[in-house]
Amino acid sequence: MRVLGIETSCDETGLAIYDSERGLLGHVLHSQARLHADYGGVVPELASRDHVRRLVPLLARLLEQTGLDLAAVDAVAYTAGPGLQGALLTGAAFGRALAWARGIPAVAVHHMEGHLLAPMLEDPAPDFPFVALLVSGGHSLIVDVEGVGRYRRLGESLDDAAGEAFDKTAQLLELGYPGGPAVARLAEQGRPDRFDFPRPMLDRPGLDMSFSGLKTHVLLTVQREWADGDEATRADIARAFEEAVVDVLVEKCRRALAETGRRRLVVAGGVGANRRLRARLAEMAAARGAQVYYPRIEFCTDNGAMIALAGALRLADAEPGQAIRARARWTLDSLEPPGAAR
Repeated sequence: MRVLGIETSCDETGLAIYDSERGLLGHVLHSQARLHADYGGVVPELASRDHVRRLVPLLARLLEQTGLDLAAVDAVAYTAGPGLQGALLTGAAFGRALAWARGIPAVAVHHMEGHLLAPMLEDPAPDFPFVALLVSGGHSLIVDVEGVGRYRRLGESLDDAAGEAFDKTAQLLELGYPGGPAVARLAEQGRPDRFDFPRPMLDRPGLDMSFSGLKTHVLLTVQREWADGDEATRADIARAFEEAVVDVLVEKCRRALAETGRRRLVVAGGVGANRRLRARLAEMAAARGAQVYYPRIEFCTDNGAMIALAGALRLADAEPGQAIRARARWTLDSLEPPGAAR
């Protein structure tokens, strides 16, 4: 089966074709980062309109890249949530229209399940079961994964996601949007002993996280220490913030592996590309005799490949008719194994 994946949950328009026997055949992506940069974050209406503009040209590019035509596509998978409602509806309508016109199945995919399964696009791919850390601009979540659709939430951020805190810190440090990569680059120049930021919720048991207070601490430090615009101080603040976030994520993952007895850790989402986080997780995993799996860097952020793969694994959930499904809020642990609802 060849599955066309369509991702439009936020500010990336991604399409890909996944073959259930040959693997990923091709993928294309358009990022709206420059479009939203002047606003310091994603403007939902602008995101939706840009998806409308990009979907048809990107599909044409993908078909040219793979040497296929639409007649070679056996099913369509589209991101149905969670995400920005207008952006989701754009991709969902496009995907359902293609499926209806071709008379092929359409599968509504959970965005975070796509991220969670993305490392399976790589070689070697992780085997079930494993613990997954999903960290992005909208989500910070630790999940015990026994199989596709068999998820148990272990912990999550009680307020801001880690990626959201990165973006806010970048804004406070006047680094622009998107903030995560900019903060990480600047942090490389910072001194490790200048500031000591709090590590939220490490002093209490459990796997839940919180980054709102850390974000406020950055604000107060910027107001107190960076009034003169000194570049070294700005780098020191970025370093202290990044180390605090990384310490929290690594310790929560260590606790999750200990609690579940798992020996495999999957890390996905945009923050999963952070080099300091990867280095620290590698140290922690090695000490526990565990392995860490990531998608390739280009698949850490939103993309069509992860949606195509998830759709291929969920073909049993293909929906009849022409209904367009889009859910701005949709919990990961509400999912069931493929075909369970039928």
